[in-house]
Amino acid sequence: MTALIAVAHGSRDPRSAATVAAMVSELRLARPGLDVRLSFLDLNAPSVSQVIDSVAAQGYREAVVVPLLLGNAFHARVDLPAMLALACLRHPELTLIQAEVLGTDARLAAAVRERILDTDVTVDDPSIGIALAGVGSSSTAANERTKAVAAQVCSGTRWRVGSCFVTATEPAVEQAVAELRASGAGRIVVAPWFLAPGLLTDRLFAATPGLAHAATIGAHRGLVEVALDRFDAARAAMHSGGAAARVVA
Repeated sequence: MTALIAVAHGSRDPRSAATVAAMVSELRLARPGLDVRLSFLDLNAPSVSQVIDSVAAQGYREAVVVPLLLGNAFHARVDLPAMLALACLRHPELTLIQAEVLGTDARLAAAVRERILDTDVTVDDPSIGIALAGVGSSSTAANERTKAVAAQVCSGTRWRVGSCFVTATEPAVEQAVAELRASGAGRIVVAPWFLAPGLLTDRLFAATPGLAHAATIGAHRGLVEVALDRFDAARAAMHSGGAAARVVA
């Protein structure tokens, strides 16, 4: 049997951990019989190491680690593989493989579109402007992917679209809103490209009072499907001989 270890970022905001816990609950419901464990990279418990130790102590011989992360940034590329490498030294009998991040899957873009529709807009209204806000990155490629997501979210609608970032990366949400207004948008919805609410989404919404604010992706069925697909692909690679090492990052 293979365990699924879901890895979330972690946050000081209790709403974030509660939302991630709801995601994991939906994973369990969608795949009865699959042992799904929740862990955090930082700030919340249990840690990744604690969950791996528990899985090993219970006799598992393999586990797939699924990062509940939208981007393939430092945490996914460096932090998590290092944690898994150390875990393999502690548990040489345990095979671990790291799945791909959730990424910019079309099902997640569709989830954001549904959250926008929950703000009482319609897809055929050309007066609607969507400011899709990501966290922002020092990587130009990562920021370009956020822009591509914004277009994907609005595909098949008549909405005007702009992308922006919550951190120091430009454009900030205020600039995106100004540009949408200049383009003729009469009503603007700020849509977070975030899995869960927290301090950054609070900052985003505080900067745009009086506008409609869509919810984060949360425990959406699209997220559940993507996470399970990442698990299945990694497990298949493990069993096909493509994962000769104990850790594949």
